[in-house]
Amino acid sequence: MKSWCNKLYIVATLMSTSLGRRCIVKNDQNKNENPSIDDHPSNELFNEQFRPQIHFTPSKNWMNDPNGMVYVDGTYHLFFQYNPEANVWGNMSWGHATSTDLMHWTEHPVAITRDELGDVFSGSAVIDKYNTAGFGNDTMIAIFTSAGSAQQQSIAYSIDDGLTFTRYENNPIIKNDNDLQRDPKVFWHEESKQWIMCLAQGWKMGIEIWGSTDLKNWNKLSEFKHDLPDRPKIQWECPDLISFEYNGKKKWVLLVSVNPGGYIIGSGTMYFIGDFDGKRFTAEERNYPLWIDYGMDNYAGVTWGNTGDRRVFLGWMNNWEYADKVPNSPWRSAMTLPRELKLKELNGELILSSPVVKEIEGIAKKWNKFEGVNDSKFRIINGKTDKAYQVQFNIELNKDSIITLSNSKDEKLIIEIDAANRKLTTHRDDKTGQSEFSDKYVIKSIDAPLNTESSTLKLDIYVDQSSVEILSDDGRMSMTNLVFPFSIYDSLSVSGAKYTVKVRPIKSIHA
Repeated sequence: MKSWCNKLYIVATLMSTSLGRRCIVKNDQNKNENPSIDDHPSNELFNEQFRPQIHFTPSKNWMNDPNGMVYVDGTYHLFFQYNPEANVWGNMSWGHATSTDLMHWTEHPVAITRDELGDVFSGSAVIDKYNTAGFGNDTMIAIFTSAGSAQQQSIAYSIDDGLTFTRYENNPIIKNDNDLQRDPKVFWHEESKQWIMCLAQGWKMGIEIWGSTDLKNWNKLSEFKHDLPDRPKIQWECPDLISFEYNGKKKWVLLVSVNPGGYIIGSGTMYFIGDFDGKRFTAEERNYPLWIDYGMDNYAGVTWGNTGDRRVFLGWMNNWEYADKVPNSPWRSAMTLPRELKLKELNGELILSSPVVKEIEGIAKKWNKFEGVNDSKFRIINGKTDKAYQVQFNIELNKDSIITLSNSKDEKLIIEIDAANRKLTTHRDDKTGQSEFSDKYVIKSIDAPLNTESSTLKLDIYVDQSSVEILSDDGRMSMTNLVFPFSIYDSLSVSGAKYTVKVRPIKSIHA
């Protein structure tokens, strides 16, 4: 969570007019509050203009960081930063949704709300299998930042699968007197027989590592810092320390979200690869920062706990440079498509890949192949009935190529592939759709490495009502960007190198 957002709390509170608890909104309660989208033919809930059809969104109001992500008894729990009272940041609480397939989500009442210690900022949740905290075997325990006059760490426990929580009577479990300690991510470290907590230091640009045997009493074990000469003054937030098995050895990856100081401007998520000995994380010598995503809109992402060998990641699909201005109502913000993090080798070094999870197959329709010559324009979906889709290319890298996604209003997203320099570039401006809501939203060129050693590029593009996620070579490069066309891009044109392409619609998760 953002310490500077405290300044916005009074404004957000004054803007709020709802005093009730959040619930799923009935259609007749939905009133469009944003005049910029009034000309859309439907305001039916979950069918509003720009409403994502294959990404999680709350039914209404503001959402940001994913929190408390834990898997138990076949259910993925997603808690998230949420304002129950308004469509702007403020009154931060934990919203709650669950899924059995990572695609379809059931939204529940707000799980944790602010108390005398302050707002409920970001954090994590664990399943206490062996009752180390004394709240009972297999109890779900949330660990979060209490953000009032200072940022301190607290816990609460649930005995009804996360629907309600009881705060620990001796909170905070880690006391603090400033706003430079937040976003606890906790996991059980079997080798040292203790819980490990990573805490972000905000503007101090570091990660604290703490240990505990009971989730109540914590000892500081170490700090991790790394000089980033090109980013001398940024906030470090939302850490996640993750283990991977690679070629018979254990490797560790530390995710750190930064704002400002992202890959382009504003928000972004970097990572470090190294080792963890139960006390200290040591990063390998690499040309840091490394980025989990090269687009503008993948921030604060962390992984689900308790998932065995899978490392399933979810990010907030927005950017603090314009997050409160995007033209969404009655909700604001979505999550990325879930990704399964994997270590892959590129030019002799490990990188983190993030392909979309296999569960997408459960809502995908049949592939349609398109045969044509360069400069052809295909209508690839029925924009009235197909709400989202995936395009998959195999493009030769012996010459440059241009891919254009467009609609009937000639709004378009152009994707350029620079074969010689192994680079991909998109252009997000007034031609892609609405852009006037923020001068920080327009980015003339968003560049990313292709991260492939092959002579043919495999490119997957996931298109929803207000986002485009581009993945190369099974997720070795990811680029996530918001776009706001009047209607979904339903046509495709390609020029340049030889290619094959196929398209499949993806069924709406709200159907």
